Amino acid sequence: MPSTDDIPARRPAVPAAPRRTARPRRFLMCPPQHFDVRYSINPWMDPAKPVDTRLAEAQWSGLKRLYEELGHTVEVIAPVPGLPDMVFAANGATVVDGRVLGARFRHVERTAEGPAYLSWFTGHGYTDVHRPEHINEGEGDYLLAGRTLLAGTGFRTDPRSHAEAQEFFGLPVVGLTLVDPEFYHLDTALAVLSDDEVMYYPEAFSPGSRAVLRELYPDAILATAEDAAVFGLNALSDGRHVLLPDAAVHLGKRLRERGFEPIGVDLTELLKAGGSVKCCTLELRPR
Repeated sequence: MPSTDDIPARRPAVPAAPRRTARPRRFLMCPPQHFDVRYSINPWMDPAKPVDTRLAEAQWSGLKRLYEELGHTVEVIAPVPGLPDMVFAANGATVVDGRVLGARFRHVERTAEGPAYLSWFTGHGYTDVHRPEHINEGEGDYLLAGRTLLAGTGFRTDPRSHAEAQEFFGLPVVGLTLVDPEFYHLDTALAVLSDDEVMYYPEAFSPGSRAVLRELYPDAILATAEDAAVFGLNALSDGRHVLLPDAAVHLGKRLRERGFEPIGVDLTELLKAGGSVKCCTLELRPR
């Protein structure tokens, strides 16, 4: 009988990554025709740095075209002169089950964007529209994960709006507090990958919020400081493909390990105002 020393040890089986399925989505986007950095309301914005509007338009068009090539539908809202940040459509509203919670901006420079987006919705047949009482900056701070609304606060969205959103949508809302001004919206520090999977940058959140995220998502992908610094978490997933800044190389590797297909996108011109893939994209979730 051979010695047990001669029997090669069995290596534990590595679980196969799950098969991912993309779900067609419908998005609202706004061309950066009037994009510029004329003021500073976050650490990324420096009016002294020149902005190449043509390059911003080309990068934005590339993102829109990529969505369409992946089978998604893109609606376009006309940009309004004098609103250079209107390109960041994610901030314009939150849409769940065909219901629209309008946005109310903290900074006066963006105040007119809220009514502009609500006018688009009412003009396109949306009837269940709520004009907010408290400040909220749309999907910048509200991210739907399954049937739970993850809700950011700390820099822009008023925590009182979380109860307002819960009452309007009839969905549980989980409040998360941001503590680093470079990650001033939730969608700069966390991305929803599927109904029960997220990736996030722990250092952007308060200790209590980090504990909540560990409890809800023990297997979440954690971003490095380097990936967070290039806005790697300002990403969008359709369940299979994850569109994110192409400089976020660590996140791309981790996503591939989980069975996702990361697609790098160059939106560096829009990053001058603190925005990337998700900031440019508002999801129109039907009933």
